[in-house]
Amino acid sequence: MDLLSYEASQNMLDLLELNASKNESVPLSSSLGRILAKDIVAVYNDPQFPTASMDGYAVIHADLDADSIEVLGFNPAGNNETRLVTQGTCIKTFTGSKMPEGADTLIQIENVNAVENTITIEEKVALGASVRPIGEGYKVGDVLITKGTKIGFAEIGVMAGLNTVMVNVAVRPRVAVIATGSEILDLGVSSDNPAQIRSSNNYTLQALFEQAGAEVIQLGTVGDDKDSIMKTFENALCSADILVSTGGVSVGDYDFVKDIVPRLGAEVIFKGVAIKPGRHVMVAQRESKFVLALPGFAYSSTVTAILYALPLISKMLGKTTTYTMVEAKLSEDFHKRSRFTEFTACNVNVEDGEYFVNFDGKKVGSSAILTNMLNSSALMISGEEDKNLEAGTFVNVILLESF
Repeated sequence: MDLLSYEASQNMLDLLELNASKNESVPLSSSLGRILAKDIVAVYNDPQFPTASMDGYAVIHADLDADSIEVLGFNPAGNNETRLVTQGTCIKTFTGSKMPEGADTLIQIENVNAVENTITIEEKVALGASVRPIGEGYKVGDVLITKGTKIGFAEIGVMAGLNTVMVNVAVRPRVAVIATGSEILDLGVSSDNPAQIRSSNNYTLQALFEQAGAEVIQLGTVGDDKDSIMKTFENALCSADILVSTGGVSVGDYDFVKDIVPRLGAEVIFKGVAIKPGRHVMVAQRESKFVLALPGFAYSSTVTAILYALPLISKMLGKTTTYTMVEAKLSEDFHKRSRFTEFTACNVNVEDGEYFVNFDGKKVGSSAILTNMLNSSALMISGEEDKNLEAGTFVNVILLESF
């Protein structure tokens, strides 16, 4: 079996033509976790006028050398202050208030001694102290949040400050997920057959894809029956943008998926990549729909989903990046197990701004060990040309903290 190189498979994935991402407007309060479809641009300055950043007195800085300063009154937050501060006068002004015209400095309450309608200065401050200038936060025309950004708490706060009631976001691509294999036992189902194993792939991938911003159609499990698989796949493609299956792609007598995908009328883009784990991965396309047939082992299916399903989801969402990749230094020797490009579960630590990789607690064995991905793990990449790597070698690492 001729295997495509990992780099070639990623290039082919990049070249796939997808329909332009669809957009919809949702209320700001419902936009958390969605992908922004249009840049958020400032329509005014923040602040729009000089603003007090603390409680104190709005003064003319030169008056701080005076024996005393007359207090003209109070200027609470939200007050449209129109009085003019002149030499020898000040206005008591509170955090967030518009600075009175004529004042150039805010001296904090704790820096003065107030007696009736006058203050005396106990500790001077610099010119312009505690005054937010016009446009300190942002200026008209500034692009504050770029499209393709995943909306978090800070993005919501900034948009609320701009009075953004409705947010334009990318429509979530619909991904159907199914695990194949007669040995698979779905959650909650009882069996007296000790040879069956509990299904986890479809639930792992559902969580992964939802975390990446997709809407997931959970199809559960289906046994190794050609007609059942064919019918399930066909129905899934009627409602989903991407169909992701696990199992049935190897060379065994009951590996039916690899043969069924072409019968669906899908064009196989590639089948078989020189990677470990997951070399039997298949990617196919039927019109605007995609089919990804992944291996059945839990670690294999998860890794190949990250490498091949997440980029498609990202493209459909209009995201510029799928995941974060960093360069890290090996803290210990690494023994490469194959001639393929390997993706090895690892731990990443940051010391003095530099990433370091170790394999503490990671088991060496088959590609079924999903527990290797617990505890904020990452994926270390070692290329086809790499041999055993010594401590201190720099490697590329895919961070799995967020998608």
